[in-house]
Amino acid sequence: MPDGAPPRIARTRRVGGDGDVEVFVADEQTEVPIDANRWSRLARGVLAAEGVRGHAELSLLFVDAEEIASLNQEFLGHAGPTDVLAFPIDGELIEIDDGSGPHRRGPDRPPPDPGDLPLLLGDVVICPSVANRQAAEHAGTLDDELALLVVHGLLHVLGHDHAQPDETARMRTRERELLESLHWNGPAPAGFRQDQPG
Repeated sequence: MPDGAPPRIARTRRVGGDGDVEVFVADEQTEVPIDANRWSRLARGVLAAEGVRGHAELSLLFVDAEEIASLNQEFLGHAGPTDVLAFPIDGELIEIDDGSGPHRRGPDRPPPDPGDLPLLLGDVVICPSVANRQAAEHAGTLDDELALLVVHGLLHVLGHDHAQPDETARMRTRERELLESLHWNGPAPAGFRQDQPG
């Protein structure tokens, strides 16, 4: 590398080490009953459909309006509660090449093999009370709204976005495909409106 040149950063998708995908679900609210096993199955289905393999971990958290409003303010600078937030951790492995060759952490100790490590995908935080308030005018039912929020949050963790019109179209198409195959087992119901959550 030429002197003074910035390090090259390469981003590559990867899978976790040996093991299976794990989805941890925590229901930290009391306003809306949550079937943790059901949403864990949907999340695992989405991850499998999106090609996540090996030992990967994701947390799916259901929180009250006060907690999601606090997170929304702290991390996005937006006031008030929202329906879903996604916090990716390391869906991409970042390798830095500063030109000095491989780095070792100590004598006779090779660097860890990324293939042996779990892939820590991140956290999806959903507010069921906000979902309940917007369901009738959005996805149609609370059940469909929660399913949409799970899928939407997971796609964000996996790198999808909706900042540009073409990104929005791709993300909405993928959401519908995943909901039709994993949630409805068929076409979307007539009352389903797919406004972008979050």
